[in-house]
Amino acid sequence: MKNCLVVDDSKVIRKVARHMLESLDLSVREAVDGQDALTQCEASSPDVVLLDWNMPVMSGMEFLQALPGANIAARPKIIFCTTENGVGHIKAAVEAGADEYVMKPFDRETLESKLAIVGVI
Repeated sequence: MKNCLVVDDSKVIRKVARHMLESLDLSVREAVDGQDALTQCEASSPDVVLLDWNMPVMSGMEFLQALPGANIAARPKIIFCTTENGVGHIKAAVEAGADEYVMKPFDRETLESKLAIVGVI
């Protein structure tokens, strides 16, 4: 079973994403910010990270910038999940290493299609 790390400072978003991901037969872990996510990735690398942009402690962009220097067995696919929808934000996320981008609010079908695009399902 593939596994996903949901990184968002909103407990509600993490719960909703978890429900959708588990319905797609993915194992799900949660992180409250980028630093928590980096620590979890170093402990056990997920197949995919669903990453929020704006978080306290370490933002999604800061997480992406720290990822190459982290001690991670295999780099996970990164799907940025955010309300930031400007072309500049999307370009910055992709240039920083995001594999895909999904806008909040999202539904199960949209999330499933993004996971298929990055090759997780």
